Amino acid sequence: MEFTDLKAQYRALKREIDARMQRVLDHGQFILGPEVRELEEKLEAYTGAKHCVTVASGTEALLIALMALDVRPGDEVITTPFTFIATAEMIVLLGARAVLVDVEEDTANIDARQIEAAITPRTRAIMPVSLYGQPADMDQINAIAARHRLAVIEDAAQSFGARYKGRPSCNLSTIGATSFFPSKPLGCYGDGGALFTSDDALARAMREIRHHGQSGRYQHTRIGVGGRMDTLQCAVLLAKLGRFDWELERRIALAQRYDGLLARLRPIRVKPDRTSVYAQYTIRSAERARVQDALKAKGIPTAVHYPLSLHQQPAYSAAYPGRSFPVAEKLAREVLSLPMSADLTETDQDRIAAAMPAS
Repeated sequence: MEFTDLKAQYRALKREIDARMQRVLDHGQFILGPEVRELEEKLEAYTGAKHCVTVASGTEALLIALMALDVRPGDEVITTPFTFIATAEMIVLLGARAVLVDVEEDTANIDARQIEAAITPRTRAIMPVSLYGQPADMDQINAIAARHRLAVIEDAAQSFGARYKGRPSCNLSTIGATSFFPSKPLGCYGDGGALFTSDDALARAMREIRHHGQSGRYQHTRIGVGGRMDTLQCAVLLAKLGRFDWELERRIALAQRYDGLLARLRPIRVKPDRTSVYAQYTIRSAERARVQDALKAKGIPTAVHYPLSLHQQPAYSAAYPGRSFPVAEKLAREVLSLPMSADLTETDQDRIAAAMPAS
């Protein structure tokens, strides 16, 4: 059994993917070829954002967003301790400080009620993470940001295609940043990502930053990076977009079926005013190791997203001496992600449920 069945997806889309990639090989514009802008236009239409800027990875998307907002050494960015390392990594890389706010136990997303107390005169932005595919409470977060004149970057690396109160993830705040890593709900065949905004000035800045700060050929108006998304990767996503809505419907149906099969294991809850794209389907168990071992014995793969909170990671712990984020720490001990993709079968789900040890 595959944890994420990309092979089955490729078999279903082989003709479209092969044709799209062959077109790039034929025209030879491997950097900023026509597929790059074609994909951006389609993603703008999908999210309703005025601007989409494709970039080299989801990590690069966060870096470029922070650079476009002119985050500098000594600044602070509020975020969650329970996320992939890239969220804090890009803040720290710019010399800023990641100020951590604990999470909600039922959703694993940042607890918006605790954000305002963490704001200081050095705060420049709030970066909520749409963990496991579900947006955080973006209305409350945006309201807090507006009161304090802060920007909001939605780290939507796991949630492209999700909705919050009917509005698309990636178009819920100042900037949305997503990832097209192969295992994401919309994934390419390498690294890739995108930024979304309806602010013209930010869009221009992000386009220049991703291309070494160029406003024109060899005219470098700002500090930038080599952050362009490859034309071939854009071609892969263009081929996948036609099936994407069906895949999201399928993921949601499979997740609801998992909920019924595994209710006793307290799946991460999706709030009624939003949807999840289930980048991961995650349950909780105080006996996680025993559950993992039982599934492994039956040939069923699992993953832990994530085994340590950011303040517990060796590279970051010195910045948070004596600090504790108890909900994040509890989740880090209990969460377990199960196989999930649009091509997962009900038979495999039944096999997973049958392999679960008795409580």
